[in-house]
Amino acid sequence: MASIDGAPGGSPRLTNGESARKAHRFGSWAATATRHSPIEDALGILAGTLLTALGIALLGHLGFLTGGMAGLAFVVHYLTGWNFGLVFFVLNLPFYALAVGRMGRSFTIKTAFAVGLLSTMTAFSGEVFRFGEVQPLLGATLGGLLVGFGLLALFRHRSSAGGIGILAVYLQDRFGWRAGLTQMTVDLLVLVTAFAAVPPLAVLYSVIGAIVLNLFLAINHRTDRYLAV
Repeated sequence: MASIDGAPGGSPRLTNGESARKAHRFGSWAATATRHSPIEDALGILAGTLLTALGIALLGHLGFLTGGMAGLAFVVHYLTGWNFGLVFFVLNLPFYALAVGRMGRSFTIKTAFAVGLLSTMTAFSGEVFRFGEVQPLLGATLGGLLVGFGLLALFRHRSSAGGIGILAVYLQDRFGWRAGLTQMTVDLLVLVTAFAAVPPLAVLYSVIGAIVLNLFLAINHRTDRYLAV
């Protein structure tokens, strides 16, 4: 079969009208990626934030920490008594500057929408989600997977949950570094600092949840495998 851009097979190059699409080959056939529609983006971001909020609620119910800027803000709050919301806002400022300057207006708007929605969901999660007795290891694993699924949905719709997620998406787009591995590195550093604020066993389970979350992202969030943009 013919191939694209002069590869073996003698296919013609993409026309100007097709330049906005990404062309890929799978065995003996080729496929092109098209952009998500605004409705698809809205539904994807809604689903992603809901899954992320559910995962955070489960981890919080068990007394575990999350990673990223939220985890760091919690550590600072526990150690100093400073307002969590203010700390979280200040820690995220450099990343929103990065989003505006490097990731574009569309990414920044969708991320701001996702963060606002996630903040609202987590604020009222105690009124919506009710958990019974949960085995800690199972809870850490399920919580990590739920947050991972949520972040994956946000990333695939060119959005993020703010903070390190913005940096992770930028580094993957700019240098090809896997977003999941970047997120996991930062999460583990944050969770190490949590030893000063929460019991060691809670930190251990939090680390397990972070590993599950970010390995899931590293395996599933790859631009060379997912076509839609």
